[in-house]
Amino acid sequence: MQQREPSASESLFWPSVWAIGLHVLVFAMLFVSFAMTPELPPSKPIVQATLYQLKSKSQATTQTNQKIAGEAKKTASRQTEVEQLEQKKVEQEAVKAAEQKKADAAQKAEEARETAEAKKAEEAAKTAEAKKAAESKKADEAKKAAEKQQADIAKKKAEEEAKKKAEEEAKKAAAEDAKKQAAEDAKKKAAEDAKKKTAAEEAKKKAAEEAKKKAAADAQKKKAQEAARKAAEDKKAQALAELLSDTTERQQALADEQGDQVAGDFDDLIRMRAAEGWARPPSARKGMTVVLQINMLPDGTLTSVSVSRSSGDGPFDSSAVAAVKNIGRLTEMQGLKPNEFNPYRSFKMTFTPEDLAL
Repeated sequence: MQQREPSASESLFWPSVWAIGLHVLVFAMLFVSFAMTPELPPSKPIVQATLYQLKSKSQATTQTNQKIAGEAKKTASRQTEVEQLEQKKVEQEAVKAAEQKKADAAQKAEEARETAEAKKAEEAAKTAEAKKAAESKKADEAKKAAEKQQADIAKKKAEEEAKKKAEEEAKKAAAEDAKKQAAEDAKKKAAEDAKKKTAAEEAKKKAAEEAKKKAAADAQKKKAQEAARKAAEDKKAQALAELLSDTTERQQALADEQGDQVAGDFDDLIRMRAAEGWARPPSARKGMTVVLQINMLPDGTLTSVSVSRSSGDGPFDSSAVAAVKNIGRLTEMQGLKPNEFNPYRSFKMTFTPEDLAL
């Protein structure tokens, strides 16, 4: 693995730092050495002499004094030289100590620099090792990611294949179910068609039988009605003849009897006409009974028909009311006398399927 080459500023950084630190250390040691130098006592002359200038002295005295002063001056000069030598010696020792300290500081700085370089090299080695480990870890993670991706792809492919297979099986099962259901539906439809056909044939047969029965009943009713009408006419003619030949009491009795007979005939006539116009509802059953309230005019016109007592079946009640209303007008009522018509001005009639030969 290649390491990056340090730049010029990075190469000179630490040496510059160490040089500046070394100079600071040397100046600090010089300052400390000057501060710790003991102060020397002031120099004193060996011979102390006081020179007095006397005006009245003699020349010999003056010369003596000058000689003494010269000696003193020489003594002071020698003392000064001694002090200067001692001071120079002290300064030399201080400089020597400073140089020694400087050398020690330089040695320490060198040792520190070597230690720093060793530490730097160690850190660089650790960094390189950590980088290598990171790259190795990254490579392992990349490998694991690739393996995981391959596993995911394989898993997804397997799931898609399983899903596709399941869909194909479901389609196949659905097709089989549809085929089976179609067969069952066809079979069921055939059975229903056969049942409907049978029911239609039975209904047709029943309708034919009912029509035949109805035709027979109508014929019988018509025959009975004709016989009743003829009998009524005969009775009426007979009653009229008797009225003409009998007493007043006999005539009144015959008139009452004739009125009752006529009323019964007109009740049968109304039921017969209602039967002719009645449309039987599906809910009609034998045993049903509805009482109708009927209002009529003297000319035989039916003005209103309503339910006085219901059978409990609405369609049957409505069919009975419609059947009576469809009569419209009974022209046979026009020949009745007022006392004969009065019972039909407003009367009740019982309507049942048995009355209509059902």
